[in-house]
This record gives sequence, C-alpha cells and structure tokens, in this order.
Amino acid sequence: MTGYYLIIGVSMLISWWVSSRLKSKFEYYSNVHLRNGLSGKEVAEKMLRDNGINDVQVISVPGQLTDHYNPTNKTVNLSEAVYMQRNAAAAAVAAHECGHAVQHAVGYSMLQLRSKLVPVVSISSNLMQFVIMGGVILMMASGNKIVLLIGVIMFALTTLFAFITLPVEYDASNRAMKWLKDTGTVTTEEFVGVKDSLTWAARTYLVAAIGSLAQLLYFASLLMGGRRD
Repeated sequence: MTGYYLIIGVSMLISWWVSSRLKSKFEYYSNVHLRNGLSGKEVAEKMLRDNGINDVQVISVPGQLTDHYNPTNKTVNLSEAVYMQRNAAAAAVAAHECGHAVQHAVGYSMLQLRSKLVPVVSISSNLMQFVIMGGVILMMASGNKIVLLIGVIMFALTTLFAFITLPVEYDASNRAMKWLKDTGTVTTEEFVGVKDSLTWAARTYLVAAIGSLAQLLYFASLLMGGRRD
C-alpha cells in the first residue's frame, strides 16, 4: 500500500497549497471594496433579478467558505462574511452561487446529472474505503477479487462525480463573471479580483478530481494484478 499512501500524501500536499492560495486570495480581495457599495447579499439578489429568477431566496449561513446553492429549497446560502461584506471577493462568491441558481433555472444538463448522482455517490463515499480495504485483504489472502471490484466501482462513481462537478463549477463562474462584467456591477479593477478569486476556487475542484482519479487508477492496478506494495 506504499503507492496508495504516496498518492494520498501528494494529493493532500497539493490540495493544502491550493486551499492556502485560495484563502490568501480571498483575504487580499476582501480589501478591494466595491465602488457601488453593494453587499454580497445585494449582488446575489441583483443577479437573480436580472436573470428573471424570483423564487430563489438569498440567506446567510454560519462558517467560512460555506457558500452554496441548494436546489432542493431554492436558496443561495452565503457565509456571514460574504453575505454582509462589500468587496470583490464577496461579489465573486455571491455571483458564483447565483450562477448555480441560473443553471438550475435553465436546466443546465451537467447540473441535472450531478444532482441525480448525489444519492448514489453519498452511499458510495461512505462505504467505499471499508469495501476497498476489505477487498485488498481478501485478494491477498485468497486471490478473490470480487469485493475489491465492488470497491473500485464505488470509487469510480465518486471520481465520475468529481469530474462532472468541474464543468458545473466552471460554468457557474463563467456565468458570474459575464454578468458582473456586462452589467457593470464591478469596475475593471474590481473584475480582476473577481476573476482571480474564482480561478483559484475552481482549482480546488480540479485538484480534488485529479487526486480521486489517481487513487482510482492505483486500486484498478491492484485489481488488474499490478504491484501490491
């Protein structure tokens, strides 16, 4: 299992670095105050109105970077800082989450696919590590690969979910940036901060997807009779 722990270590290191860069970017652009004086809540409400969406509520939730769109109850959930602050970072996050609301409203196919996979992926993610570890032990003890095969299939579902998430997140950011720029909600200088913030946010999803794929390939190699070190 040395190879597995190496993959995990490298993935965690890269993920930590990207997350650290993201946090530093948001801290920096939190000091770039919007000339129009709009708060994250007001930016979100304006974007929703401009896209003809009147049945989505913008609410505040506790925590940091806890922002998300909930398609079930149609709420744009903004962390307390984003909800109240009036800076480029808050505008970026608020508009991005509204980008998901727009995707929902127009029936964006990748968002619909991701939503359908949520129940299955939730079960798989909770059980797959136990199934895979048990499968590896059983394979080494008796050569039986059935349990490991099941574990790899479960892991493949979570990896697929991670890659489906990428276009969903990138599309939401593109919708956010286009709206912010086209409507003049942010100035040219403020837009630089918005774009940089969303770019680093997207990279966290990219790193997670690549890390998941690397782990999947490792377990698949065990299943196919690769090295078992």
